[in-house]
Amino acid sequence: MVKIELRKDYILNRWVIIASERKKRPKEFKKIKANKEGICYFCPGNENLTPTETGRIEKDSKWIIRWFPNKFPAVSHEGNPSIRSTNKYFTYADAFGIHEVIVETPDHDKQLADLSEERIKEVLKVYANRITELSKTDGTKYVIVFKNEGMEAGTSLVHSHTQVMTYNKVPVLVEEEVNAARAYGTCPYCEIINIEKNSYRRVFENNNFVSFTPYASRFNYEIWIFPKEHIKNITEMDEVKLDDLASILKKILMKLKEMNLPYNFFLHYAPDGKDLHFHIEICPRLATWAGFELATNATINSVSPEDAAKFYRGEE
Repeated sequence: MVKIELRKDYILNRWVIIASERKKRPKEFKKIKANKEGICYFCPGNENLTPTETGRIEKDSKWIIRWFPNKFPAVSHEGNPSIRSTNKYFTYADAFGIHEVIVETPDHDKQLADLSEERIKEVLKVYANRITELSKTDGTKYVIVFKNEGMEAGTSLVHSHTQVMTYNKVPVLVEEEVNAARAYGTCPYCEIINIEKNSYRRVFENNNFVSFTPYASRFNYEIWIFPKEHIKNITEMDEVKLDDLASILKKILMKLKEMNLPYNFFLHYAPDGKDLHFHIEICPRLATWAGFELATNATINSVSPEDAAKFYRGEE
């Protein structure tokens, strides 16, 4: 097996996973354009085409959600998870971790937006389960839960699924959020939520959650979901909160489906021993980042968050 390695930039706190094996992933989109009868690895009856199943949820003796190791992992649970340097410029570690796939539905023609709120809640409960269980594994500092939908968002298989990866370091972006929030003394997001739920950027709200388009949105139609209560992790949510989270996520995804927008979303929670207000960031992938974005690490967004919020609210 080709070694998968985690490498740090010479001087910046920027990290890259070198995973050359992933270039062998099947590109199902090409098959769909040419032949709609191509084999789907995630459909019922093809369970033997995936790695050995880790878990499943069943209804009427048939699976409705199942999860298993990624056949083309970006990390490997072999080697040394410790980050080390050979000199002042070359810092590295084995890209140590576990990479799983959660197939959200047995129905090839449905995406997450098409599922009922009850079924979306079941998917969220699997997210919480995988964070809990995988956090116990050796070398794990963080469990990353993310979804890619649409070719522009990085999907290589169209059957609706989420990916989960353990990581042998806390992601830089999460560290930055933790450190920035700590500098305020109290949670800034608790205050931001109360401001934004009454602003022009407000979108959906229910008893336990608020969604809004962030003031400095990087992506066209970017939207965030926060619990009103200061909750650190989805693993802390009871049945009622998960009901409300499923409801608000469903509404957002249905609006994105209206325009057939590709998107990524991911969960950010507090690392062990740290404080961070749990949230989900949903990032539609309409625009391609070009030279300016790459040169400056700033983005040009052609859709204002205020206009994006109007779209979600059904005002335009």
